Amino acid sequence: MRDETLLAANGLNVSLHGRDGAVSSALDNISFDLRRGETLGIVGESGSGKSLLALAIMGLLPSAASAEGRIAFEGQDLLALSEDEMCQVRGNRIGMIFQEPATALNPAMTVGDQVAEGLVWHRGMSWQTARIEALRLLDRVRIPDARRRAGTYPHEMSGGQRQRVGIAIALALEPALLIADEPTTALDVTVQAEILDILDELVREQGMALIFVSHDLGVVARICERMIVMYAGRIMEEGATHAVLADPFNPYTRSLMHAVPHRLERGQRLAAIPGAVPRVAHLPRGCAFSDRCPEREARCHEVDPPWISLPVGRGSRCIHDPGRGTSR
Repeated sequence: MRDETLLAANGLNVSLHGRDGAVSSALDNISFDLRRGETLGIVGESGSGKSLLALAIMGLLPSAASAEGRIAFEGQDLLALSEDEMCQVRGNRIGMIFQEPATALNPAMTVGDQVAEGLVWHRGMSWQTARIEALRLLDRVRIPDARRRAGTYPHEMSGGQRQRVGIAIALALEPALLIADEPTTALDVTVQAEILDILDELVREQGMALIFVSHDLGVVARICERMIVMYAGRIMEEGATHAVLADPFNPYTRSLMHAVPHRLERGQRLAAIPGAVPRVAHLPRGCAFSDRCPEREARCHEVDPPWISLPVGRGSRCIHDPGRGTSR
């Protein structure tokens, strides 16, 4: 069962349509797969396309976006489903934890009923039975005094507690795939560690696959077996997390790792990648990272870098071939 492919994106492209009629490529030829029970990290700077990829999988792209290609989940092409059909998948077979629980939760509904709602709609439970199950789930995600807190509203809870509620909602139906879109970004370090512990425990206990979107390499190293590095809507590197972090092939991955905060001597500046991720409407010619890359050559500004497949499931998009793979 572990080797069975659960999700496979093949040639996924997402375009953004401007008011002036201009079309920009926000995701470009994204291809990857995910096995049942596997944990996959998607990393990159803000604007790299990480969250847009998660929204494309969930069928929640904004109205100005359109998707082409294929996203196969449990044998179904998600891009070919109607909204009614997608509603049967969303929440039921694929759960999602959003980055900001304050906006993801319904402010006019108690948190207990928000956890119970999916059980009523997808499992056909009565509200009474669903609320009992909701209490168990709130307790499982370590909400203190879950019975009392179930009757409160999101604004009466802290950010960490709201995120726990979001996790309970996402896991209530025991989906085959959980997508967590930077679920710890707005939390302090102590609460972040608690949330990661909860996620790790529940994913392993229920045997579900996890896609964890983050800009934090340390978090991904802690919770994910495999990782994808994205930049300007493209996959730049892929492989087992420990292998990528121990020996990154792509200059962008190396730049991200150099920018990770570490112990500094007095007067020493924190390393940073110069510049910013280009807007999708103004991508440079050649490699999108070329203007910021410390290893760039003249041809980097002219040549679209190929994807180079490497041994043991690794790959990199760069004109600098490590000499162990073939481009495609």
